[in-house]
Amino acid sequence: MKPKLLNYLALTAMLTLASAAGGLAQDRLNVLKIKTAKDLHAYFKYTGNDPVLIAGHRGGMVTGFPENSIATFENTLKHTPAFFEIDPRLTKDSVMVLMHDATLDRTTTGTGKLSNYTYEELKKFRLKDAEGNVTDFPIPTLSEVIEWARGKTVLNLDHKDVPLAMTAALIRKHKADAFVMLTVHSAAEMQYYLSQNKNHTFSAFIRNRKEYEDYEKANAPFSQMIAYIGPHVKPENKALYELLNKKGTMCMISAASSYDKLKTADERKAAYQAIAKDGASILESDLPIEAAEAVKEYTQKAHSKQRFFGKK
Repeated sequence: MKPKLLNYLALTAMLTLASAAGGLAQDRLNVLKIKTAKDLHAYFKYTGNDPVLIAGHRGGMVTGFPENSIATFENTLKHTPAFFEIDPRLTKDSVMVLMHDATLDRTTTGTGKLSNYTYEELKKFRLKDAEGNVTDFPIPTLSEVIEWARGKTVLNLDHKDVPLAMTAALIRKHKADAFVMLTVHSAAEMQYYLSQNKNHTFSAFIRNRKEYEDYEKANAPFSQMIAYIGPHVKPENKALYELLNKKGTMCMISAASSYDKLKTADERKAAYQAIAKDGASILESDLPIEAAEAVKEYTQKAHSKQRFFGKK
């Protein structure tokens, strides 16, 4: 075989291998290397030199990827490290599945109340994306999502219709307190969970001084929580940042009901950047990939928590 042909074939082979390697690299997930509840507390501890953390509200909402879906979580992690706020609900036969609404109509090919169906009956339905396109993705159980998340990310469980005791029991069953945290709407809810496991981590609604004082009076473990302070950048946030940051608590602003709704990408980018500049430690969004790109100077800064970030 002629040398020129051999060189051409060798070059073609090298380019093919490089292309394949590039494809594999692109498919790798940005993961959070959190192994213990103590690690989780350290990951969320406010230090004064932290990257802005990205939270995917219901996982994220991109064309072709429905909310509260494992496929969507994985798609988000291909682009950015993130943790995910998700929505457990109960089926007729008390299986915990992910579904934000009490009804199936908006997000699935089914109709009516979720609680009217057994899990077996739900298997025939498929999820829709935010634009109403039907996908091939099924409704996942919370147990499936917990096992998927192990070694990859952190799950923040919102409180819908699942009794607190059932939620606590499922986390205990999966030994998942290192990467599953709990949204609480009151200090009383937090105290209940702590009675079941003193190592739990929380996302607490603290939107004003009174709510802050309620948690303080209850001797809440501020080192084991983040604080959701609302959906907007506003002057009142400064007082909450000061109170909570002093206790080592990160503050989260969620753009899901506010800035995510802006019509243009440029408007949204400016809003996401304003959240980071305002002093929030965590940016929650329905559009976590877009939000992460907008604030990358804040997410990719040098920081002491680098040990928690990796690829898989």
